[in-house]
Amino acid sequence: MTTTNINRNNAIYKRRRLSNALGLVFAGLSIVFGLTFLGLILFKLFLSGSHALLTMPIFTQDTPSPNEIGGLRNAIIGSIMVTGLGLVVGTPIGIMAGIYLAEFAENSWLGKVTRFMNDILLSAPSIVIGLFIFALMVQGRNFSGWAGAMALALLVIPVVVRTTENMLRLIPNTLREAAYALGTPKWKLVTSVTLRAAKTGVLTGILLAFARISGETAPLLFTALNNQFFSTDMGQPIANLPNVIYQYASQPYPISNQLAWAGALLITLAVLTLNILARALSGKEQSSH
Repeated sequence: MTTTNINRNNAIYKRRRLSNALGLVFAGLSIVFGLTFLGLILFKLFLSGSHALLTMPIFTQDTPSPNEIGGLRNAIIGSIMVTGLGLVVGTPIGIMAGIYLAEFAENSWLGKVTRFMNDILLSAPSIVIGLFIFALMVQGRNFSGWAGAMALALLVIPVVVRTTENMLRLIPNTLREAAYALGTPKWKLVTSVTLRAAKTGVLTGILLAFARISGETAPLLFTALNNQFFSTDMGQPIANLPNVIYQYASQPYPISNQLAWAGALLITLAVLTLNILARALSGKEQSSH
């Protein structure tokens, strides 16, 4: 190798090292930047929200009139009902559609159309979903918890579809071929082999969907609206934490603002708890294998 080639290779090596160092620096700065602001947000949330949780009857009283002390009991129960029903309705549909796209659709025209429509639904603003359900279930009738749950279910479906399809596509084909070699039918392969192998990823998709709908306000403004009083009647307007946070945060009263912080903290804790639980279950599953 000539001296010229050696010098050229050394120059290329130095440029690559410099590019690698710059990339690592920018990546590190990005991580620090994101984590700093995330930490500040969580610090403020826990500081203000925990103060309200400790000093106010959050779990024993309903939402009060402006500038009065009260709690969030009706909003907590209403959110559990509406969000839970939306998750229950949307999750099976999303999982089945994801299974179809990953295991049965291949390059069929129906699979392509389904995937395209799911991408549109995934990127659609939540307020558009709320307006759609408003026109379908509320207009000419009345606001209701059922309409709110259906709006949230439409937000759950595309997230679960995309995650389920991607997780099933990560399962190696050798696992499918081994099951076919043993005479396993297609439905048994999907339910007992591929879906079982991808269940941790599917569960993650369900949690992502829950995290998305748990704080959605716009769809509920057009569907479930709100209710200052305690009610479990899904056929009527029902209280929910996102709308309570929106209304109480915009009021000029410190007491109302504290209730809004408490509601935001409760939603954050719910999402955090479910994510920790999912991590624990997946870790236990891996250790058992």
